[in-house]
Parts: sequence; C-alpha cells; structure tokens
Amino acid sequence: MAQTFRGIINLDVRDSVPDWAPYAQPKAPEGSPNVVYIVLDDVGFGAMSCYGGPIETPNIDRLAANGLRYAQWHTTALCSPTRSALLTGRNHTTNGMACISEAAIGFPSGNGHIPSECATLAEILVDKGYSTSLTGKWHLCPEDEMNLAATKRNWPTGRGFERFYGFLGAETSQWYPDLIHDQHPVEAPATPEEGYHFSTDITDKAIQYIDDVKAIAPERPVFLYYAPGCAHAPHQAPREWIDRYRGAFDQGYEAMREQILARQKELGLVPQNTELPPLNPIGTPETRSGPGGEPFPPLDFTRPWSELDEDERRLFARMAEAYAGFLSHCDDQIGRLLAYLDDIDQLDNTIFVVVSDNGASGEGGPNGSVNENKFFNNVADDVAENLAMIDEIGGVKTYGHYPNGWAMAFNTPFKMWKRYSFNGGTCDPCIISWPAGIKARGEVRQQYHHAVDIVPTVLDCLGFELPETVKGHTQIPLQGVSMRYSFDAATIPSAKSTQFYSMLGTRGIWHNGWKAVTTHPAISGWSRFHQDTWELYHTEVDRAEVHDLAEQEPEKLTQLIALWFYEAGVNQAFPLDDRSALEILMTPRPELTPHRNRYVYRPGGSEVPESVAVNIRNRSYAIGALVDLPEPGASGVLFAHGGRFGGHTLYIKDGRLRYVYNFLGSQEQRITASEDLPTGEKLILAASFEKDGEDSPGVATGILSLYYGDRKVGEGRIKTQPGRFTLAGEGLNVGRDNGDAVTGDYPGTAPWTFTGGALHRVAVDVSGEPYVDLEREAEAMMARE
Repeated sequence: MAQTFRGIINLDVRDSVPDWAPYAQPKAPEGSPNVVYIVLDDVGFGAMSCYGGPIETPNIDRLAANGLRYAQWHTTALCSPTRSALLTGRNHTTNGMACISEAAIGFPSGNGHIPSECATLAEILVDKGYSTSLTGKWHLCPEDEMNLAATKRNWPTGRGFERFYGFLGAETSQWYPDLIHDQHPVEAPATPEEGYHFSTDITDKAIQYIDDVKAIAPERPVFLYYAPGCAHAPHQAPREWIDRYRGAFDQGYEAMREQILARQKELGLVPQNTELPPLNPIGTPETRSGPGGEPFPPLDFTRPWSELDEDERRLFARMAEAYAGFLSHCDDQIGRLLAYLDDIDQLDNTIFVVVSDNGASGEGGPNGSVNENKFFNNVADDVAENLAMIDEIGGVKTYGHYPNGWAMAFNTPFKMWKRYSFNGGTCDPCIISWPAGIKARGEVRQQYHHAVDIVPTVLDCLGFELPETVKGHTQIPLQGVSMRYSFDAATIPSAKSTQFYSMLGTRGIWHNGWKAVTTHPAISGWSRFHQDTWELYHTEVDRAEVHDLAEQEPEKLTQLIALWFYEAGVNQAFPLDDRSALEILMTPRPELTPHRNRYVYRPGGSEVPESVAVNIRNRSYAIGALVDLPEPGASGVLFAHGGRFGGHTLYIKDGRLRYVYNFLGSQEQRITASEDLPTGEKLILAASFEKDGEDSPGVATGILSLYYGDRKVGEGRIKTQPGRFTLAGEGLNVGRDNGDAVTGDYPGTAPWTFTGGALHRVAVDVSGEPYVDLEREAEAMMARE
C-alpha cells in the first residue's frame, strides 16, 4: 500500500512541512545482489561439457566451477510451461500454460495467460527497487496478442520487465530475427554479411541495459533475464564455430551416448550403476499402435546408426556439428556478459541461474531437415536435396534441425526428449553460481528439484517474502521450495517431496525418490487415458528409468498413481489433452477481428505477423497495388509475404512487373510481365491466382496471371504451400522486403524498397471460399515451442 503522507500542509508553503516518503522510488536493501537468469533452449542433460557432454561451453563451465551443478533438476518438458514456472514459482497448469502459448485451450489449465495472481519474479523485484530487463525469447504471450493491434498486457513490459529486446514467440531466425524493442518491432542493426547474429545482438543489449543502470546508480541491483534462441531450431551459427566440430560426431549418436555416460559417472552426476535405455524405449511405428489401432507418432522414433548409408551419416553428423557450434557460440556470448560484469566488479555479487527449459528436441524426426518448414507443410524431406545443402547447414540458406537420434545422445543418460514426462524431457542442466553467497565451488548436488523452486530460492537469497498482493491481485502461494539449504550442504536430503508432470497426454509423478510415468506417446490422439500403462522407477538409483518395478511394487505404483490424480487436481491440470495436431488447431480461440475477404495494407507500417495477415493458403487470391508511375524507372518490392524458406512477392525489376512464389525454399516459381510498365497516376499492378486443382492435399495448383490494370501481361502455372510460410518472423510487408528475401531476383540491395513512384496501398482479395489445411498448421504450432 502507498505510504500515508505525514507532512504538514498549511495555506502557505513556508508554514508547511514536506514528506517525500510516499513518493520515493522503491530502493533495494544495501548490498543486494544482482540476479541473472540464463535460460537456454532445448539443451539436454548430456550436451554441455560440464555435464559430460561433447559440446565445449567454457564460460558456462566457469560458472559451474564457481558454483553448483544440480543433477536432479527438472522442467515441465516444454518451453512456455517451464518458462512460466521459472518466473512465477508455480506449476505450469496453475499458470495456464499446460502447453505452449500458441496452443492455448479455453480451460484454466491451458489458456495461455499467466494469471495476475501468479506474479512474475520481475513484477516482485521491480517493486523492491530492482531494475528489470529481458533480452531474447519470451514465449509467454498467446498468439492472438503477438501483434501491434493487440493488448500488450502479456508482453514482457506488461509483466514486470522495464526493458525488452527479443522475440515473442517460440523460435526465430538467428540471422534475420523477428525483433521487438520494448513494445515495437525493429529491424536488426546489421546483416549476416556484416557479422550479425541474434546471440551477439541480445548480448550487446543485455550489457547496455545493465550499463544504463550502473552508470547512474552503481548500487542499484538488476534482474536480467537472458534467453538466447540457442539451441532451439533453426540451428544457425557462424561457420567458423560449426567447423570447430568437423568430424566430432562421425561415430554416430549411439557411440556418443556411451562416451557421455562414462564422463557423467566420472563427474559424479549419475550413480555408477546407471545404464542406457534402448534407442526406441517406447516403441516405433512398426512395433506399437494405440489401444484403438491408432498409429504410433511417425516422428517419435530413432533410426539406428548402423542402418544409415554413408551419405545419411555425413548429413546427420553435419547437423550435429551445426547444433554444437550454435551452443558453443552462444557460450562465447555468455562469456562476454560475464567479462562485462567482472569489469564493473559485479560478478561476485550476482546470483546466476543457468538452466535449459526442457530436454533436447525430437522435432527433427528420424531424418532431420535443412528446412523445417517442409515438415510444417507436410512435404517430406529429400535426402538428396538435403545433401546438396550440406555445406550450407547452419548458414543463412538453411533452417535446420538434427535427427532425433542426437536428441537421445544430448539427453544422455535419459530416454526420449522434450514433450515427454520421462527424464529425457524433464531432467535438465541447472547451475547456480553466487560467489559472494555460496561457499562451495564446483560441486554437484543430488537433491531433487524443479523449475518451480527457482523463484523461492532467489527470494530466499534476497531476503524477500512473496507479497500478499502484487498490482492489487492477491497472490497464489508459491508451489516450489527454496534450494538455498543445498548450497553448502551436499548431503542434506531434498526439501522437496513431490512433483507432478503432465504434458500433451504424457504423465508422471515423483515422490521421495520414486517415479511413476506413463508410456502414452505425446500428441498421439490415442486418448483412453484409463488404459495407460504406468511404469515405476526408483530414480534415486535408476536415473535413466531403465528398470520398471511396476510388477514388483504394485502397491507403491497404485499409491503414486493416486497421488498424481491428487496433484493434478490441486494444480488444475484437467482436462488431459493428447489430441492430434488437427484437433488442437480446430479448438476455437479468441480473435481480435474476424476474417474478411479483402485486406488493405499501406507502406510505412510495421511488418504484419503471419498469424494475423491475410491467408491465401489453398485458395484463389488477387494482389493489387495502387501506384503512381510518373516516368519510367520504378523498381523494388510492392508486396512481400514470407521469406527464403517459403513466401511470395510482387515486385518491379528492369521496368517490368514480376511475381515469385517460393515453394518451401526449393522452387522459385517466377512469372514476368511481357511488356514494360505504363506510366501515369492511380495505376493498378496486379497478380491473380486462380486455383484449378491440388497437386497433393492442401497444395493448390493453378494459373498466376499478371495485370496492368485489366490487361493481362503474363501468366504461368504455380503451386502453393498448404501451411505457413514461416513459424516466426518474415511476415507481410508493403513497399519493401525486410530480412531474408523471398527471392534472389530482387534488384538492388536490402530492404529492396519501392522507388521511382508512389505506392498508395496494396489490397489482397480472397473472396473465394477459404480453405485452411488445419493439420499442417497444427503440426507447425506444436513444433513451435
């Protein structure tokens, strides 16, 4: 509550006594430490060198050497849910984040909005006198709010962060990111050719934000949430970093698992009797189906290395090299942040929390990809086509993901990967370093903990209690426990006794060293949860969940299953949702404005995200630009939607109108007018697509015609994508094409702005009966975590 004014007010100010206390800024206690969250993405337990992995992370290792590594720290198995727990100290379903924010459902468990009753750590600390900032990935905002027309209540600046520089959704290109600065979109400050990379950019901003505070008030503590896109797909990094790993993965993922496990045992991270689970621990499409004959998820299995041919091995190894280079490059940027804090004498009095938001990702499927947009559009990857791009993997010309055999390796010694309630999805790296507050150095802690325990730990270290109210909202009690007791006491038993898990139909419950978990495949659509097979593991000694004790300990299993239902009820985790991607997307969600038949866009505005832009998928459409062309010489982009890995564009080059439909980065379908442009005012330059069939489900075919006014000046046959052009970034632009260009045929240089006349507006007409390939879009959404 605001303080009561205790001064004296009289008629004359000379006879009055001021009281500044009610108006003073909040001020943290003297000597309060800074807090830095470093939240990595899709980095499994066995990836980094300090966890026995093959990927060099010397700067993260340095933090581990000056602090503690936790060997039994857990997440929710998915991005948005874990990040909500990391920031609020409440379980993901209590936060309304049962799944990624883009896959919200209309229930308390998964509505995609963190309730105000679950304040973020930033909202708490900013009221305690901390400066708060976020650089990198947010992903705690529903998709219908990720645009400039929507409320900003769930953007970082609406949830306690005073500064924000990064992206709102699940992923973005590391070369051409979808950038937001505070509350407005911005372009990257440089190009890849000039040395730009997203990890470097957000590190520059993180240092700037801290320096802006410390230059004025050195004693004011900061809370920095540093969340690089690394190592989520697309796996993109400077070539020299990827090439450091040439040949490092040629032996394959199965041999790599053995080596990682041996190092983990040497480091004391896992018990000496830990064994590796089989490569396909819950089945394959050939060996298992659902209770009603439903197919096993086609992407959720691993191909044995011995069954790959030489070309596939070369390709798969290079994909792992790109991931490794990406993570090492990110670690180098973390080193820059540490060096800055050291230089300003803030390193020792900073609480560092380094975590991954879930296990390594299996979204690459058994074969990986150089353009994951193919998967989103139900277009199979072609090994020959991917091999032709092997020297481009990790660069601007690929948007790739490794095959999921590497997910098993980088999750060593666990089974499966993110999305699953097994330890492969949920047991992840956690490093806490605070030289001024932790005596222990370089030690491993075996106490069982979870993402919900980080906020209570930080508040405990700072000497703060959770306020009863934040912004006028009565707070739900914290559901985690403080880990501070473990800082200088390695042998004290865990202060935590129970943790429940629920993700996309998979379920688990841990209680006092034992864990019950279902073998239900994620997003399988199998339903029939009452028929689930539950397995029982004594994880205190069997971390890899290899020895199922369900038959030997039926009473304990029954007790744990009952406990799961109790915890699920307490955490409002119902209804369970393992629906197919198609069904998930068909769930009605709020929309700010209804779909319409005609969309009008004008130059000069910000890029329009694809989720709220005109939808031309599998339908006829027309694009018309109203221009003044006073004399010959006009050039540049009139309209562009998408980018290098899928999109379409209408532009002028060499005095003629041109159109390109870039089909998934594999085929630039080009049509050029047969005549030079006319001159005059209020001219219509148009492209019109008339669908006349389908090449495959959702892939429309037809004739694309170019017009000057009502006169046809060119035509050609094209096919269009059934799904989105991109998952994030590369939206719709008028009068320019920002970022990664739809085509390499543009005249001039980026951003290929229209010149030589006046562009008034562009209208896109989709008045034909709309069709959306819901299944393809849903699969894209579910991979966008």
